[in-house]
Amino acid sequence: MIEPILSDSWKMAALAMVIQLFASITVYSMIGPLNRVRAMQRYWLFSGALVYALGVWISHIIIMLSTNAAIVIDWTAGVKLFGILACTYGSFRLLGSRRGQAVRLFGGSVLMAFGANLVMFASLPGRQAESLSIDPAFACFTFLFSLIGTAASFYLSDRKPGHALLPGLLLGCSGMIMELFGLSSVGNRSAVVLTADRLNEYMQLLSVVLGLATLVIFAFSIVARYVDRRYMAMNERYRLLVENSIDMIAVISNDRWEYINHSGLRIFEAENERDLIGKSIFLHLQPRFHAGMRLLLQTSRQKESWTPVEMDWVTVKGKTVNTEVIVSATRLSGKPVIQVIIRDISERKKNEELLINSEKLYVAGQLAAGIAHEIRNPLTSLKGFLQLITSGKSGKNYYDIMKSELNRIESIVSELLMLSKPQIYELTYMDIRAVMSDTVTLLDAQAILHDIVIETSLGDEPLWVQGVENQLKQVFINVIKNAIEIMMDGGVIEVCCLRDAGGRIIVRIADQGPGIAQEQLVKIGQPFYTTKEKGTGLGLMVSYKIVDNHQGGIEVSSRVGEGTTFDIVLPYTEPKAAEEPERNKVVSIHRYREGSESAS
Repeated sequence: MIEPILSDSWKMAALAMVIQLFASITVYSMIGPLNRVRAMQRYWLFSGALVYALGVWISHIIIMLSTNAAIVIDWTAGVKLFGILACTYGSFRLLGSRRGQAVRLFGGSVLMAFGANLVMFASLPGRQAESLSIDPAFACFTFLFSLIGTAASFYLSDRKPGHALLPGLLLGCSGMIMELFGLSSVGNRSAVVLTADRLNEYMQLLSVVLGLATLVIFAFSIVARYVDRRYMAMNERYRLLVENSIDMIAVISNDRWEYINHSGLRIFEAENERDLIGKSIFLHLQPRFHAGMRLLLQTSRQKESWTPVEMDWVTVKGKTVNTEVIVSATRLSGKPVIQVIIRDISERKKNEELLINSEKLYVAGQLAAGIAHEIRNPLTSLKGFLQLITSGKSGKNYYDIMKSELNRIESIVSELLMLSKPQIYELTYMDIRAVMSDTVTLLDAQAILHDIVIETSLGDEPLWVQGVENQLKQVFINVIKNAIEIMMDGGVIEVCCLRDAGGRIIVRIADQGPGIAQEQLVKIGQPFYTTKEKGTGLGLMVSYKIVDNHQGGIEVSSRVGEGTTFDIVLPYTEPKAAEEPERNKVVSIHRYREGSESAS
């Protein structure tokens, strides 16, 4: 059995213990939680393995110097150092893998214990050894003790991530005890006597190596401490941002919840994470959104998208929640995952409904006030005439005036019914040029009385529209009639029918009236808004409604002092050959004022 040969052997053992403990604690400070992904992960694992290998190797040399064992410090020392370095690095990589906890702890502990025992037992035999004997039972006990101590150290580190002191102390003490037990199991008699000169040489070499190793370990310890504190501070800031976010932030892996912050638990009314973590995301998503969610997840893996998508969920307690969902692809622990941000918009939806209902009530109130105002005026006139007739005063034109006022009331009510009451019409295909030609013919006499010329440019190609002819004719009559009434000094009304590059039909009616100011232009089409003295304000409102029912729109532009242009936009719908009407031949009308030359 190897016996101590130095009187100060306990000091050497204490020095070896300090180095081993310092290296073990430094290792845990450097590698941190092994399942945590951070920048330069492999670099930190390799550096931690190097520090531990140096600590074990130096402490072993010190223990050997305090005994009568033969020591040879040559190139083989580097091989032994590399052996424990490789075993330790492999152990760290296995512990940081995604295998089961039992497999990780057992495999990592076996590799680490094998490396430490390899350094000890491989240093004993050599050409300077006269005889060598190893007690197999005691050697096996030494390996098992080292294995159990290493496994316990790894288990503590896994259960308490970020705590390096207790796992480091356990790893260092088990390694030191293993070293002492291992030497006790070996009988070795050297053929060379260790003289004082050789011992002095070894001590000097040991001082240099020990100094360098201590410097390396200490430097790595300082760097690891600084980096780890910076990382922990940054990690804590991000954790607080995520956990205190008012929106739900979650991580999805294989269509299952892998992480959910506190806001997510609150939105889903979950008591704890077990109600959601590990379960399918489609479990609480309403069925009509399943296809959209699958498409969203698939799209996010291919390209980054920050467009919110509205989806409805069902909480753990069965309550419906309206949300906006944003997904993006990322990586967690080295594997691709989906990050999800979910915002509860249930209150916003309720407020939008209240706002819409309030707007409806506001419009209804405006409409009711307008109706009351428009009908009250002719009713007041009728009441006055009835009072005159009752008192015996009668005029021959009283009845004509009363009849016109009643007609005015009937006209207002009819236009209101058209706006409010759904009506069924038979849609037909028509050439919009023919409809406009009929409209111009109808209004031509009125235009001549106001010294106005209607110039038309209807084109040569048919402009097919599917709709109700009388309604579209009413729209054209309203717009052209308004233009005639507003042009007090006469002028020209230009009517043009064309098809734009987008395939739409545009009916353009431009007058030379006084124009409409910008603040008045935005009110065009509102109920009972009119710029005419005797207008009801319902004509253009009805026109807007008709064009909207035909999937079209009305665009108005105007310049004060120059005139106003109405663009009535309608979709082009070409009929089938069997349905094509015969009214597709249109004669362009182009009239001039009296005294001017006729069209050539």
